[in-house]
Amino acid sequence: MTNLLTRRELLALTAAAPLAAMAPTVKPGIDIFSLRSQNWTPFQYLDYCAAHGARVVHFSEVRFIGSLDAANLRQVRAYAERLGIEVEIGMKSICPTSKMFDPKDGTAKDQLTRMIAAAKIVGSRIVRAVLGSSDDRHPGPIERHIESTVRVLRNIRPQAMDANIKIAIENHAGDMQARELKTLIEGAGRDFVGVCLDSGNPLWTIEDPHLTLATLYPYVLTSHVRDSAVWLVPEGAAVAWVRMGEGNVDIDGYVRKYAELCPGRALSMECIVTGPRIFGYRDPKFWDAYRNDPAWEFERFEEIAARGKPRPAPPQASPQKEREDLEASIDYTRKLL
Repeated sequence: MTNLLTRRELLALTAAAPLAAMAPTVKPGIDIFSLRSQNWTPFQYLDYCAAHGARVVHFSEVRFIGSLDAANLRQVRAYAERLGIEVEIGMKSICPTSKMFDPKDGTAKDQLTRMIAAAKIVGSRIVRAVLGSSDDRHPGPIERHIESTVRVLRNIRPQAMDANIKIAIENHAGDMQARELKTLIEGAGRDFVGVCLDSGNPLWTIEDPHLTLATLYPYVLTSHVRDSAVWLVPEGAAVAWVRMGEGNVDIDGYVRKYAELCPGRALSMECIVTGPRIFGYRDPKFWDAYRNDPAWEFERFEEIAARGKPRPAPPQASPQKEREDLEASIDYTRKLL
């Protein structure tokens, strides 16, 4: 996409858009991280998403929306409104003790303050944010990072409430299990903090995604959805993210249950196709990061892995492959709903 689509071209594409046929109980969306290698402008992202039937476009990182400059945000908002698209924006870590947090951009409060103001301008009802990643479980404990994040959120509450913006904390890259994220939200205040529920990340915390959904659905503000494959290996289990319908976590049941439990929320495709990541839980040291994980919860994860089969590494990534994976996943999800 080197040029923006004309309105006539866009309407023609949208008329046949696969996501548009999705069940009305959820808002079909696309997380722009699915298109992370395209290097498009925010307007090109919006054109592409509209052409594929998205009603919500989730700019999960500032780089995708271009900048937080007010003029840019107003232009993005106006363009999205012409396309009939709802915009969501996000950022990375807001936890000062996380290895992912970048202090060069200011304090966590300063960063969140800017994002809340940006959300107000661009018309986003939420700011998606994260604690960190699986690196924060080592040496841990993760509880100290949860406490750090809760303090930040409590300090930003007046600004969020005045702007009528909610903070959607993602279960991100292996940082928190569902119980832990629930603790964070309840500690910060569910009147302005909720969840950006990711279906692929629970496996990175040795957790069944269906358990994650069952625990966190009352707090869901928005979501990312993708399929996963998990299987046993000598060290423990291997996890790979795959196209929708190619995994073994019963993504069909997950999507249908999400639509039932979270009506009116976005179901945004975050397509990431990866090779296997090994979780070596046969090594006793692995459990240093999961001392509070109940055995019955881990057993659910291992049961899924026991049903899985090894998968080869995917073809080399490319911008074209990225789009093909996303479009195949959109089509599969449309048929589900």
